[in-house]
Amino acid sequence: MRLVVIGGDAAGMSAASQARKRAGDADLRIVVFERGRFTSYSACGIPYWIGGAVGEREALIARTPEEHRKAGIDVRLGHEVVGIDLDRREVIAHDLAGGGEVREPFDHLMYAAGATPVTPEWARVRDAGVFGVQTLEDGDAIHAWLDAEPRPRRAVVIGGGYIGVEMAEAMVVRGMQVTLLEKAPQPMGKTVDPDMGALVQKAIRGLGIEVITDAHVDGLETDGGRVRAVVTPGGALPADVVVLGLGVRPNTALAADAGLPLGPSGGVRTDRRMRVEGVEGVWAAGDCVETRHLLSGQPVHVPLGTHANKQGRVAGINIGGGYATFPGVIGTAVTKVCDLEVSRTGLTSKEAHAAGYEFVTATVESTNRAGYYPGAEMMTVKLIAERRTGVLLGAQIVGRAEAAKRIDALAVAAWNRMTVEEMTALDLSYAPPFAPVWDPVLIAARKATEAVHASL
Repeated sequence: MRLVVIGGDAAGMSAASQARKRAGDADLRIVVFERGRFTSYSACGIPYWIGGAVGEREALIARTPEEHRKAGIDVRLGHEVVGIDLDRREVIAHDLAGGGEVREPFDHLMYAAGATPVTPEWARVRDAGVFGVQTLEDGDAIHAWLDAEPRPRRAVVIGGGYIGVEMAEAMVVRGMQVTLLEKAPQPMGKTVDPDMGALVQKAIRGLGIEVITDAHVDGLETDGGRVRAVVTPGGALPADVVVLGLGVRPNTALAADAGLPLGPSGGVRTDRRMRVEGVEGVWAAGDCVETRHLLSGQPVHVPLGTHANKQGRVAGINIGGGYATFPGVIGTAVTKVCDLEVSRTGLTSKEAHAAGYEFVTATVESTNRAGYYPGAEMMTVKLIAERRTGVLLGAQIVGRAEAAKRIDALAVAAWNRMTVEEMTALDLSYAPPFAPVWDPVLIAARKATEAVHASL
């Protein structure tokens, strides 16, 4: 049997490794085509590497190509797949280093092409100093630019989502003057509700970052092969480096050309076993696929390494002769702005409304530990509950400590369709160094329960 994998990062290599483990060395030949120079790395860690929290690039690499090859996986770096021939059961790849075309037959095909960054036409310039943050090669390029003389002093980050906010912090840590442009009324508008986003914006400005919301970019000014400014309706913003954090789209051009089915989110459509619907022997996983949101019931595209690894593992188990399924997602995520943690799970108010729910919300402020214990910090917790049933639909936390710890408890509650009233009795851990006697999660659940009762 021959397995060909397109994409050598989280989903692709998880699938390849599991298939090898399940099928054994003699029964399955595995070839992986990867366009870049690295395999199995954490793209999410790039902003922290740029900012210096992570010292070396190699720390972001979970498993090298050499390690995969020793495990019996034929990893071919610098090979860009340019076509999929389903009739002949072949993958066509271009050798970027040596030139020429490679055709590799398959019995099973794993499509793990990832996502592509959103890049407006005005950002597709050859002048140096304009960067996306998608691959380790991008990280190398940014590092080289920031370390070269003359050192950049002014950075403009375009986009206030996860990558934009994290890269803005990284640039501040490196001593630069930073402007963050966001087209929505506040940063992280797709992640948290506006009231919680306002807390994030306040924290970002507290770092000395200039935040411009409701922003529009007309283009870039360049001179002598270097970016000089970002042009907006309000004037030109001086820039020695520009970072694009405008989001990503599923990388499905090859899939579409081959006739693989795409869903309404733009991702490849699969079943729970990660089989591409209607195409025998073809599988897909990671940032290129769409999945089902367990609370809204809608197909969604959620490009996160956690899902990519799980989906790849499921596909690999099935390819290797086992049985596994991926049930879906509820949208749990967390990030940080210096010492401020921002987390969410489930649906935002906007998403709950779009899904047809009637709901109530409850927002509380509390401390992460006993108020008398040294180091206690305030956090804001917001819960969204269905109006009649009280089922938890979503939660958001903004605070300076342990927002991630508590969002995981709320994620488990939402995953299991608990009501906020049931949550008021959760047996959460307590000791003064770790939580007040009434944990912020429990206080928020009490207030949400009161809101549900008042709405009946």
